[in-house]
Amino acid sequence: MILKITVASNEVEDFALEILIDANATFLDLHKTILKACQYKEGNDHRFYICNEDWRPEHRILLNDDGSIGSDEDLYLMDDTVMADFLEDEGQRMAYRFDPESRRIFLLELTETIFGNRQQEPEVKRRYGMPPIQSEEEEEITPTPTPTNTDTDESELDESFYGDEGFEAEEFDEEGFDIME
Repeated sequence: MILKITVASNEVEDFALEILIDANATFLDLHKTILKACQYKEGNDHRFYICNEDWRPEHRILLNDDGSIGSDEDLYLMDDTVMADFLEDEGQRMAYRFDPESRRIFLLELTETIFGNRQQEPEVKRRYGMPPIQSEEEEEITPTPTPTNTDTDESELDESFYGDEGFEAEEFDEEGFDIME
């Protein structure tokens, strides 16, 4: 049986992946497929959350045993856990933590189950847009160098250079700034 899993981002609106993976593959196989498709680096605290229809986590599937699972909770590791053990019905939801530092996630859904076939290796069937940057630390803004030799005299820069000094009250969108009266 082949599982078609759609991966989406709540940060980047136009990004999505469609992955075909065998139901007997492990969550580690899915993890590696997502990392490769997004060109992300391997980390230590990546994990899957098996969610209910309201996106509330019911089970965690960890990359490594980090000791965070209490003795009253079952421990599931990616390399030991087969996808078919948790994914049965179309529409089933998961989350995947791709940025352990900031706890950012992808939203996954089992969108189709194809019976009677097998998938040797996981495959990204379709890809839309670009994924978010894996780590927010990579997003650091590089300062733009300031020109040292300018021929413009500051006295030449009057209010027409900077634009209109005022604004119309109708143009101001209070809702965009969450201003309450």
